[in-house]
Amino acid sequence: MGFLYAGFADEAGKTIEEQIEATKRLGWDAIEVRGLEGVNFTEITDDQFDKAYETMQAAGVKIAAFGSRIANWATPITSDFQEDVTELKTAIPRMHKSGAKIIRCMSYPNDGLSIDEWKTEVFRRLKELARMAEDGGVILAHENCNGYGGEGQKEAVELIEAVDSPAFKWIFDTGNTVSHGQDSWEFYQAVKDHTIHVHIKDMKEVPGEKAAACYPGEGGGKVRQVVADLKASGYDGYLSIEPHIAAVAHEKKDVENAESAADIYVEYGKRLMAIVDEA
Repeated sequence: MGFLYAGFADEAGKTIEEQIEATKRLGWDAIEVRGLEGVNFTEITDDQFDKAYETMQAAGVKIAAFGSRIANWATPITSDFQEDVTELKTAIPRMHKSGAKIIRCMSYPNDGLSIDEWKTEVFRRLKELARMAEDGGVILAHENCNGYGGEGQKEAVELIEAVDSPAFKWIFDTGNTVSHGQDSWEFYQAVKDHTIHVHIKDMKEVPGEKAAACYPGEGGGKVRQVVADLKASGYDGYLSIEPHIAAVAHEKKDVENAESAADIYVEYGKRLMAIVDEA
C-alpha cells in the first residue's frame, strides 16, 4: 500500500485555503491540522471547525491527525489538568466527524517537581487521558518532544508501559531527537513497535547554539535510515512533514510571507518523496 503523506500545513499558511493550496501542489490529500489563523483546531469554535472542514471536504482534503496542545511545550506539569480534559472532550467529536483517528500529545515539561513527583503525575494524567481516548474510540499518540516521554528512549518506553493502553501510541519525530541531543536511530528503534504516525523533521547541530531546521536528509535526524526501515517494515501510515523553516509554533515564529512559506513547504514535501523513492 505504501506511505500516506500529510503535514502541518499551518507552516505553509494561516488560512485553511492557503493550507489546502500547498497540500494540493504536492498532490497530497491530507493535512495534520494544528493552527487556523493562529488558533489550534481543538480551540476554534464549532462553527469555525465546521466551516474549515467543509472547505477541506470540498477540496478533497482529509484530516490525517489533530496536533493538539495537550501536555505540550506550553503545558507544564503544574498546569490545570482540566484544560487538557476539556481539549480532548472537544476534539473527540471533531475527530469522529472528520474520520481522524489520531490526536497528538506530549507529556508535560517539568516545573520544579522532583523526577519522581514529575513522572508520577505525568503517568496519572496520561492514563486518564488514554482512558478517555479509548472510550471515545480514538488514539492518543505521544510525540517525542517536550515532557517526560521526550527525555529519551528509556523514559519513552517507561511511559508507554506505565500508561499501558491500546489507545496510547507513539508519534516518532525524526528531528526532535537532534534538538534534544539524542540519537534519532536509537530512539526510533526503541519506540518502533508502538509507532502509529511519523513526523518528518530534520535538524542540524550548531556548535554552541540550538539546532537549526533544515530540509529532510540534510541533518542528523537519520531521515533516510528511518524511512528506509519503515518502508522495509511495511509501515503504511502517514509521513507528516513539519519543516520548522518558515514557521515554528513553539517559538511563536509564525508565517510572515505566505508565498515563501508555501514554497518551502512544497519543496520540503518533494524532497521527502524523493527520499522515499530512493529508499
